[in-house]
Amino acid sequence: MSETPSELAGSPAFVTPTTQGRELTEPLREDIRYLGGILGDIIREHEGEATFDLVERARVESFAIRRSEVVREDSTGMYADAEVAQAIPLIRAFSHFSLLANLAEDLHRERRRAIHLDREDPPQDSSLDATWLKLDAANLTREQVAAALTDALVAPVITAHPTETRRRTVFDVQSKITELMRRREIASSAQPNKASAAAKERAAVDVQIRRQVLTLWETALIRLSRLRIQDEIEVGLRYFETSLFDVMPALNADVRRALRQRFPDDDLLARPILRPGSWIGGDRDGNPNVTADVVHTATHQAGYVAFAHYLDELVALEKELSMSVRLVDVTDELSTLAAESGDPDDRRDDEPYRVAVRGIRARLTSTAAAVLDDIPVAGLDLGSVPYASPQDILDDLDIIDRALRADGDALIADDRLLALRQAVETFGFHLQALDMRQNSETHEIVVAELLAWAGVHSDYLSLDEDERVAVLSHELTTRRPLVGPTAELSELATKELGIVRAAKEAIDHLGPDTIQNYIVSMCQSVSDMLEAALLLKEAGILDPGADGTAPTSTVGVVPLFETIEDLQQGAATLVATLDVPVYRALVAGRGMNQEVMLGYSDSNKDGGYLAANWALYRAELDLLEASRKTGIRLRLFHGRGGTIGRGGGPSYDAILAQPPGVVQGSLRLTEQGEIIAAKYAEPSMARRNLESLVAGTLESSLLDVEGLGDGAEPAYAVLDDLAAKARAAYGRLVHSEPGFVEYFRTSTPVAEVGELNIGSRPASRKPTNSVYDLRAIPWVMSWSQCRVMLPGWYGTGSAFEEWVDGDDDKLAVLTDLYRKWPFFQTVLSNLAQVMAKSDLGIAARYADLVPDTELRDRIFGMIESEHAKTIEMYLKITGHSRLLEDNPALERSVHNRFPYLEPLNQMQVEMLRRFRAGDDDERVKRGILLTMNGLATALRNSG
Repeated sequence: MSETPSELAGSPAFVTPTTQGRELTEPLREDIRYLGGILGDIIREHEGEATFDLVERARVESFAIRRSEVVREDSTGMYADAEVAQAIPLIRAFSHFSLLANLAEDLHRERRRAIHLDREDPPQDSSLDATWLKLDAANLTREQVAAALTDALVAPVITAHPTETRRRTVFDVQSKITELMRRREIASSAQPNKASAAAKERAAVDVQIRRQVLTLWETALIRLSRLRIQDEIEVGLRYFETSLFDVMPALNADVRRALRQRFPDDDLLARPILRPGSWIGGDRDGNPNVTADVVHTATHQAGYVAFAHYLDELVALEKELSMSVRLVDVTDELSTLAAESGDPDDRRDDEPYRVAVRGIRARLTSTAAAVLDDIPVAGLDLGSVPYASPQDILDDLDIIDRALRADGDALIADDRLLALRQAVETFGFHLQALDMRQNSETHEIVVAELLAWAGVHSDYLSLDEDERVAVLSHELTTRRPLVGPTAELSELATKELGIVRAAKEAIDHLGPDTIQNYIVSMCQSVSDMLEAALLLKEAGILDPGADGTAPTSTVGVVPLFETIEDLQQGAATLVATLDVPVYRALVAGRGMNQEVMLGYSDSNKDGGYLAANWALYRAELDLLEASRKTGIRLRLFHGRGGTIGRGGGPSYDAILAQPPGVVQGSLRLTEQGEIIAAKYAEPSMARRNLESLVAGTLESSLLDVEGLGDGAEPAYAVLDDLAAKARAAYGRLVHSEPGFVEYFRTSTPVAEVGELNIGSRPASRKPTNSVYDLRAIPWVMSWSQCRVMLPGWYGTGSAFEEWVDGDDDKLAVLTDLYRKWPFFQTVLSNLAQVMAKSDLGIAARYADLVPDTELRDRIFGMIESEHAKTIEMYLKITGHSRLLEDNPALERSVHNRFPYLEPLNQMQVEMLRRFRAGDDDERVKRGILLTMNGLATALRNSG
């Protein structure tokens, strides 16, 4: 019996690319062959012929499976028979190959962009060059631009992820190999008359690459000890040294320059538009390991990284600015700055620039001593007066800048000095803004205890919503704290107050930008927001004012709407909160700015892919209308994960898919886990990704990108219907089908995510078996690891099929929406991407782990049926013949690289089987961890 196209869709062969453009990727394939060959040689030399033969056999059979030359079942014995001593090198081999293949793909993207520039092709969408052309063509007025970019902000917010646990050594080796591969390409493309020198250079580089790959092979990829929050903090901060210090300030300057060239009469972007943020160390929702000490570590370690960078740059600047008064003229203000430096070394009297820089370095060292736990190595202790703010050091650096320009030395001023000035302006003393987050349920318990201790109300939890709002509103009008230092509180209340007080200390030390947002998870009511405000007041962050003065707070309360119901009610909750006089006065004191966070992960877990995406779109429309009614300036914070099931996908497309009028010149969004490494591990990648964020923000703020016009409401009605049908189909499996949770727990590695201490936080918010209480990361990561990818598509096919119901006219409606509506295009494009990474043949191997045969066949049968249906409807709506027809680069990547995932999946199944059977060999546990990290590396957006 022949297979239908939808049946074939479950196989990776379904995404086999055409030969069109194959020559463009030949350099990529050559790089992969080259690096893979070196890795193979090293495995043979250091692990022996038997291990090499096993690795090679696994590789050959994986490609044979893709070509349907053998059936998967025939290869399982190879993995089942492997001794654990053989299994670990096999897993490591394919994990390392995936890492090297990623590196080659990143270099190839860089190569293709350079070719586009050399040919002077039109700039590509998502680049700022393309954005400027679009804005120029729109003939925008200065008033439109100024209004849209008031308080402009694009903030990538780094969050932790359990699969991003690579050690610093591995990270550094990757960077070295990347740079060596660039050198190798230059040597390979040398002119004939330089062939001899180039050949020697290439031979030398080949040896160095081999040395680095050997180092990589002999370095453990992951830590064996449990990941601590301190480790996650360190991982998050490493990206500043690798790319963000170089890229972010320069990009801010480029954007500001381009806008002011077009609108010279307006002081656009008074503050840098790109400003980084972090959750690592401040997000305590479901993570009992976040304490006051952790908040202190997160903020002060970030400050240390900023100060260390500035001091290192000042040391270098001091060496470079060697100009002598015997040869150049200096300004009076520079002479004064040098005279006040406090440097007793009179040997530099004729070098005022050096003396001035040395004085700045000494003052910055004194500042570090005052606000940090440790002084960076490049510090200089001259007993100088500390700087009070980043603006003060900028003022001194500006004096040097003006002096250089006055003497005609703009060429020097525009080098390291300019980069340092831009860095200080972007990162301040704090480096990044740390968000605080806690669940509303914890807040109400703590607030109830504080109110009872203070004698305000003995049983706050018994009050209805109106009564709670009344009590909280009154307390927010008085400066009187509820508790004193001798209060005898529970462990929970003591811990929560300690954390908020640590936030206050960080703000006092490093400035108001250090912590700007307090996020309330599962926010469902007015009291949920006021309780958070009360905790800010108790710590001294929120000042209620006195004698008629308005309340002030450097930290804003940010509601997080996560479930589909909360998203649907979010605008009403916000309006009701703004109707409370004390809260509205607080927002007024913050310039009528109100941030709202939207949760992509829990809404997806709650209602499925399509329902969640549409609930988010509808919520944004409702919040926009609410902002107009209440007079606030709305900023949305998008809580996106790396994978499609958690709101991931190309950021530029996602921003353009927002409803018109929502972005308003500013947005924040989370960047997570292995996605961070893919985007920010290297300067050119970081530049490209940050450009796409800014480009999307500018276009969405200043252009009509929705494209529906008068057809918006009918399109919305179609999606209302589709979303309801998709949610129902998803709910029938996830929330209603008997035994589903048991199937999930036994057919995926979710239990091991918790048991093997992957990540610093528990896998569930509460110790239950409910899908509702499971954290979104392990939920999505587990489905990704077993290659089902269920959160990124399930329910969508049934919704489309039921809505169309065989009617060609209704199918044409969906096709029309796909062609003209960015939101619908993005939804379907992301769906195709995630389904292309699924493999139900491999997923069937995981299903075999389910002991209950009836349960296994029933649930997996539902998954298979919906999978085929979803791809069939996708192809009908889009008119494509393949899943990734509109994304040939990804299609080629999936086709060429995914066979290398086969051994990792097969070995993970085998290691899970052994672990669950009671095999307590530590190497089995390590094998599971290695396969998880290897698959996350290969998939690049697994959780």
